[in-house]
Amino acid sequence: GSGEGAALPPRAPTAGQPDWVTAFVQSKEQRDMVDRLKEEQIRRKKREDRLEKIRHNVHLKYTAKRKRCEEDEAKRLLQLSKEALLQGAGEGALDQLDHNEEELILAEYESDDEKKVLSGLEEDDDDLEEEHVTKIYYCSRTHSQLSQFVHEVQKSPFGKDTRLVALGSRQNLCVNEEVRRLSALQLINDRCMEMQKNKHEKKSNEENEEKKRRVRRTVCPFYSYEQMQFLRDEVLVEVRDIEQLVSLGRETKACPYYGSRFAIPAAQLVVLPYQMLLHEPTRNAAGIKLKDQVVIIDEAHNLIDTITCIHSAEVSGSQLCCAHSQLSQYMERYRKRLKAKNLMYIKQILYLLEQFVAMLGGNVNQNPACQAVSQTGTVLKSINDFLFQSQTDNINLFKLFGFVERYGGPASAVKTNKENQKLAGLQNFLLTLQQGSDKEGDPPVGAEHDQLRTASPLMQIEGFLSALTNANQDGRVILNRQGTVGQSSLKFLLLNPAVHFAKVVEECRAVIIAGGTMQPVADFREQLLCCAGVDPARIVEFSCGHVIPPENILPIILCSGPSNQQLEFTYQTRDLPQMMDETGRILCNLCNVIPGGVVCFFPSYEYEKQVYGHWENSGLLSRLAAKKKIFQEPKKANQVEQVLVEYAKCIQRCSQTGGQMTGALLLSVVGGKMSEGINFSDDLGRCVIMVGMPYPNIRSPELQEKMTWLDKTMPRAAGQAPSKVLIENLCMKAVNQSIGRAIRHQKDFASVLLLDHRYARPAIFNKLPQWIRERTQVKSAFGSAFAENSRF
Repeated sequence: GSGEGAALPPRAPTAGQPDWVTAFVQSKEQRDMVDRLKEEQIRRKKREDRLEKIRHNVHLKYTAKRKRCEEDEAKRLLQLSKEALLQGAGEGALDQLDHNEEELILAEYESDDEKKVLSGLEEDDDDLEEEHVTKIYYCSRTHSQLSQFVHEVQKSPFGKDTRLVALGSRQNLCVNEEVRRLSALQLINDRCMEMQKNKHEKKSNEENEEKKRRVRRTVCPFYSYEQMQFLRDEVLVEVRDIEQLVSLGRETKACPYYGSRFAIPAAQLVVLPYQMLLHEPTRNAAGIKLKDQVVIIDEAHNLIDTITCIHSAEVSGSQLCCAHSQLSQYMERYRKRLKAKNLMYIKQILYLLEQFVAMLGGNVNQNPACQAVSQTGTVLKSINDFLFQSQTDNINLFKLFGFVERYGGPASAVKTNKENQKLAGLQNFLLTLQQGSDKEGDPPVGAEHDQLRTASPLMQIEGFLSALTNANQDGRVILNRQGTVGQSSLKFLLLNPAVHFAKVVEECRAVIIAGGTMQPVADFREQLLCCAGVDPARIVEFSCGHVIPPENILPIILCSGPSNQQLEFTYQTRDLPQMMDETGRILCNLCNVIPGGVVCFFPSYEYEKQVYGHWENSGLLSRLAAKKKIFQEPKKANQVEQVLVEYAKCIQRCSQTGGQMTGALLLSVVGGKMSEGINFSDDLGRCVIMVGMPYPNIRSPELQEKMTWLDKTMPRAAGQAPSKVLIENLCMKAVNQSIGRAIRHQKDFASVLLLDHRYARPAIFNKLPQWIRERTQVKSAFGSAFAENSRF
């Protein structure tokens, strides 16, 4: 510890004890201290020697791997030459493959189990891995939230002594300008992987040298093992956020994406997006080990939805038909060049695709354009029922998924120097087949059609096959038949997110699920933790108040409007003209007395549009516009920033100039772009209004299946069915996130209005955040709502 080198204070001699005894005791303690320091130095030296050995061994491993790749490539080309000689020149153009087509022939695929049996020559990877020190993994939702956390660490007293590494996607960390220009995450990933492949493909014989002169392969200059090791050491010396890490990568000519991963074992604090930690294959690929570590998941209010989304998958009928067409043409062209095992896997995939299309009501062999579906509608099936009815239950999905994962990854969609992209790999070949099958006259999709090719549909199918390997009771397959097979889809819905969160809980020393607005917390405890096998005695809940003083927030549940119309925005009553008129009157009154910005949340885009149109016809909209300029939340994400900028400018202009206009009114939607992650601090949000209760659509087949699953697997809570609790919790989580947009710092203040008498019901009221619930006033009449606090 830090106190090991401190000097020991002299002991005072006790009565009757000679001075030489005291001196002897002190000298012994000093000798012990010196011995401990020597032992610590020896341990450090051993650790440094071990780390150096590990780095040396890893370097040797990379070198040996490249050498094996060269030898395997030489053997493969020699085998191809022998086969060509044996088959003779009578086979025609099939055997005389273009140099670009040689790489389209797949190497023989072996599953992980087969590799363990057949290959006893693999190195013991555990011996080559650096030992992980005890660390904290701090996860949050967005890149900006992680950067904010890193800046707080830098300002803290521990900033200089903490070994911190920030992880991110290639989109955030790539320093190769050629790759960064692609913008889209998937295209960046594809190009990066292709460049790595090119770096490890060194040609040794004359034939390959000729190919190298004809086909120029681009390698990434930043993917250098030595430079990335240097960057790793620099990262561990000083706390850096992602932007600073990128700057360091440019200075050192090293890849921050891979260099930061090298720093994980020795780091004390790892900062990363929680999608990276929650998805096991991504976690393993990044080198994240959770054994006996501490995990903090911040902004975790939507943790259950995130896990469900990550492990669900959907594939459209058009993607199934397209993939079948591509693979069929590939198999016919290269049948004689393919290994028997690879040919078997391709035939199995083709059979799967045929059966999946048949489940949607089509036949790929009769009509590649995907004919009309005879029966439309949505059908839900268990995994076993789906596999049995599609007659694919006898296929080993684990091995097949591994094959598709290796050879069916996304294509490199790059066009450089305004020249035509050279074919590189199986995926680009499949894409050319798809392009060749496009009908003449079809318009290009988007302005970037000439610059980018879309990824092969095999990528989506890979995700769907992976999802089908879940346990039968943990998910459902949704068959959505609409019009034609091309418009239809197959979707896997994960019902039990705990099955994937269980591995995190089992391995970690402690897991902290945190957030500014976590209410209601029952979902986390029951659906996520208890179902993951956590002992309820180990679950500790902690909630604290807000930093603002009680007088800085005025939450009001309003039961009726200015004309004494009871406020109840159910599906049956919210469309009534008198209900929309009453909502308009409330906003008119509020806009007359509240300065700055007012944010009003509606349950859906459709209802917001309906109310806006009604106000337009009734004249209420012009009355509102006389006091505040009205803005509407756009549906397109790329327009949100512009609306927010104009909204802020209008409020600032009104506060500076005064006059009749007192600010702006922003009409938003619960669950939309502005209900989460947006800061309406200070004058941007002096009042937040919630119109009605945003219950989810219970007619949704997915939600109904989730409700049914909960009623079967979860115990009743306080006499309520788990499905009813789910609906209420989904509603209140959305409400709590929306109303939390207003109070953003210690000196901020705002009013919060909940327009619906149902909020006053105890079951609903108790699901508000504690710091809001303690200060909430229930007002049966509109006139008394603001009388007690003139500040608002």
